[in-house]
Amino acid sequence: MAFLDGRSDMTTFKSLAPVLVGLMLLIAFPFVLPIYWTLIATEILIMGLLAMSFNLLFGYTGLLSFGQAAFFGTGAYAMALFLTKGGESLIVGLGVAILATAITAAVIGILCVRRDEIYFAMITLGFGMMLYTVAHSWFSLTGGSDGLPLMETPPLTIMGKSFSLFDPVVMYLFVLAVAVVCIFVLWRVVNSPFGLMLTAIRENRQRLSFVGAGVQNLRLTAFVISGTIAGIAGALFGLFNSMAAPDILHWGFSARPVLMTILGGAGIFFGPLFGAAIFFALEQVITDLTGNWMFFLGIILIPVVIFFPNGILGSLVNGIKATLEKKYESASDTED
Repeated sequence: MAFLDGRSDMTTFKSLAPVLVGLMLLIAFPFVLPIYWTLIATEILIMGLLAMSFNLLFGYTGLLSFGQAAFFGTGAYAMALFLTKGGESLIVGLGVAILATAITAAVIGILCVRRDEIYFAMITLGFGMMLYTVAHSWFSLTGGSDGLPLMETPPLTIMGKSFSLFDPVVMYLFVLAVAVVCIFVLWRVVNSPFGLMLTAIRENRQRLSFVGAGVQNLRLTAFVISGTIAGIAGALFGLFNSMAAPDILHWGFSARPVLMTILGGAGIFFGPLFGAAIFFALEQVITDLTGNWMFFLGIILIPVVIFFPNGILGSLVNGIKATLEKKYESASDTED
């Protein structure tokens, strides 16, 4: 986007306009729609952020991780422990969640990034199950299978005014603000020279190694960034549900960002967020019709993978690009 690389003011405005319009619509959303849909939108933002963290690994770096739930849960438990032990600041709580998740991701990543493909996936899965077992068994710290309930959450203080997160509108706007910051960070990462190196790793890791690039260090950095963003999403999820429970550490929960990314489009920046919206829309519609909504989601997912290998949003983007290129070529031929 132009506003990130110093182009002219007019180009910058044209690039910013759709982003600003979209942001204004998102801000206005809870004021014009029922509370129920505000709650759904809040969960879409949280899970979309988790899916976007997975996309950094899978879509851009080519690493399939089944351990995102581990970092998601770490962030949720870090926030819950901070608040239940007397913490009084949500911002400090987010900082604690970021630090805890970054350290966890760094330790796990050092062991994971040395392996490729299925071995990498299995190691992340193994660590995820280990953390799930710890959370489920260490009752004195994590509450065991009961989890850690957040009976009281400190208010969000802005310019001397306090706002309760138990208000769905306040919670939505808080989650939106944090998500926007995280998405901006991810955008800068994938559109930086570092991001180009990650794409090069995905395309041809061995060739990059031959030219002297530190592939393992690049992977580790991407792994830590991805895990940290997942941890932030987890901290928000804990606040949203007023609970940190071991179920969100289970490997089955890691399937959610995978499904959302496949639905939206791996390697497409906003693909996972789009996929999260589709995922929850399908869940709401199908749940109203039957209790076995995951079965029908699978039926829908199979043709999506077959006919839209780049995801729904990815296929739309590629289709628009192809159409514009054809029009440009036709115009060039006409001029010639």
